[in-house]
Amino acid sequence: MTISAWLIFATFWAVFVTTPGPNAVNCVSVAMTRGFQKAVICVLAILTQACLFLALSAYGVTALLAASPTAFAVAKWLGAGFLIYLGIKGWITAGRDIPATERDGRNIYIKALLIATINPKSVAGYFAAFTQFIQPDIPVLQQMWVIVPTALTLTSLSYLGYCAIGAGLGRMALTAIMNIWLRRILSGCFVIYGILLGAFAR
Repeated sequence: MTISAWLIFATFWAVFVTTPGPNAVNCVSVAMTRGFQKAVICVLAILTQACLFLALSAYGVTALLAASPTAFAVAKWLGAGFLIYLGIKGWITAGRDIPATERDGRNIYIKALLIATINPKSVAGYFAAFTQFIQPDIPVLQQMWVIVPTALTLTSLSYLGYCAIGAGLGRMALTAIMNIWLRRILSGCFVIYGILLGAFAR
């Protein structure tokens, strides 16, 4: 990959991972209610998903999924349903203390991994990256030595930034009512993302 091609890819990826979506909302929400250190677990889950999708993209799996309207639609409907469920649950429980089970690092990781994996935006993004930036005349694995570190570094910086924003909101002297409504706004974002995802799944 040439320097110019790398710069274009890095710019594309920076825009891709900094555009607010379900992953960003989850990082902000967890950091706000459980602290920065717990929210870093979300970033680890997102990086796990990124490694998985980068590997699948290298072997053409995401291209096959994106090329299958039925499979892609099913993935979108599942993702939409899960996001709406998380949003409704978050809205209802916004005024309650967070259960100990939901503070557990393992549960935070699994939830973040599910949110990252079922997000069709990820499939589309990785598919775009590999169709636009992989050079067919150079072995894919050789190019991955440049693509993977770049993608993972930018992904880490982006979502750690969202975690910092959430932690900052959590440290602010918010009244109980404001805290509840902020949690409900974040939960509402999940519902909105789910509805939009379902609308575009048709």
